[in-house]
Amino acid sequence: MPKVLEFKLPDLGEGLTEAEIVRWLVEVGEVVAVDQPVVEVETAKAMVEVPCPYGGVVTARFGEEGSELPVGAPLLTVAVGPPQERSRTGGVEDAESSESSESTESTEPSESSEYSGNVLVGYGTAAATARRRSRVRPAAPAAAAPKAAPAPVRATGPVPVISPLVRRLAREHGLDLRELRGTGPEGLILRADVVSAVQAPARPAEPAAAIVEPAAAHASRPAAASTAPAGERVPLKGIRGAVADKLSRSRTEIPDATCWVDADATELMAARAAMNSAGGPKVSVLALLARICTAALARHPELNSTVDLAAREIVRLPEVHLGFAAQTERGLVVPVVRDAHRRNVDSLGAELARLTEAARTGSLTPAELTGGTFTLNNYGVFGVDGSTPIINHPEAAMLGVGRIIAKPWVHEGELAVRQVVQLSLTFDHRVCDGGTAGGFLRHVADCVEQPAVLLRTL
Repeated sequence: MPKVLEFKLPDLGEGLTEAEIVRWLVEVGEVVAVDQPVVEVETAKAMVEVPCPYGGVVTARFGEEGSELPVGAPLLTVAVGPPQERSRTGGVEDAESSESSESTESTEPSESSEYSGNVLVGYGTAAATARRRSRVRPAAPAAAAPKAAPAPVRATGPVPVISPLVRRLAREHGLDLRELRGTGPEGLILRADVVSAVQAPARPAEPAAAIVEPAAAHASRPAAASTAPAGERVPLKGIRGAVADKLSRSRTEIPDATCWVDADATELMAARAAMNSAGGPKVSVLALLARICTAALARHPELNSTVDLAAREIVRLPEVHLGFAAQTERGLVVPVVRDAHRRNVDSLGAELARLTEAARTGSLTPAELTGGTFTLNNYGVFGVDGSTPIINHPEAAMLGVGRIIAKPWVHEGELAVRQVVQLSLTFDHRVCDGGTAGGFLRHVADCVEQPAVLLRTL
């Protein structure tokens, strides 16, 4: 007799309390293997596939695509039993009687190959089993969900969409993907299909019959409806909501200050050109700046720290996990280069390129978006000279880099055209004073102006 087990939305990362269902990967009545991904969700950190730790037959799903669920809410229920029993009975024959006698909230097989402790793909106690997507026709109605749980979503036809960006674009414009015809292979809905549907002229609405309302009806309407501000409303959720919360917390909790300096980057650009002409992997400006940051943090470790308000202590961190701001279609994300202080320029460049590509494709994991200790923000790619960055809470500082542009500059006592960049440092005034912050920024500027200074730290 199979047991009906409830799989709840697991904790997907640091500080994440909810996730949005992007796409169901299984349907009611489908056989799933241990650790097979069953749903694709989007958190404030990343897009992830969630594997089910049970092997069996899906008896119910909870939550519509596009809806948000809190951590710990039911995702789906699975009828679990001996493999030979599921193949003989169709998998859900005794689901109702099993659920009436077994608690679905806490029942877990203690010693069974039909369960694993995995939470996310690639994590946990066992290797993932090969996927199998065979359909099983239930011999009896699916087990009813617990009274406290949300109503299950009945199986519907799958929407031929792979890209989560396409789904998000459709949601933002209120389009039902089931009404679109895809132009991709086997009817796959592409981003161009959604854009065409958005730009298509709307059909004129049919004239509505005039309705005469008594004056009393107008008087009874709530006044709030007429005073609500007009305009498009964009929900602060997902990555946009996470950014808003973090920036608000940073401004509320951190007494920050900013200092800045202009630096002559001509020699740095010449050194980069020489390195690239020597062969091997191309060296990016961001990789050079990252190496300069780690060198400056070695001299001024106060800025690689965090503040423990409860203990009223400054915690100076032994390792540099360097975050860098990356703009994507989903919004601003900050991937983290682990152990940046142990990497040379080539290693930093390779990891920066890998994380940047993962950010663009939306495949960054929560682990790659958390745990930073210092952030480098190259806003010069947007064609601006300067900014006052907001610290990435709970870090203590952020270095901002403007565009490198030709400007008049006094060089060796003569006026010349040089490649100039503005550097700005925003720092938590609780962890250090202006002298430390100025010393850090001056060392960064010295390395930019004279890259040979870095040789002392290699």
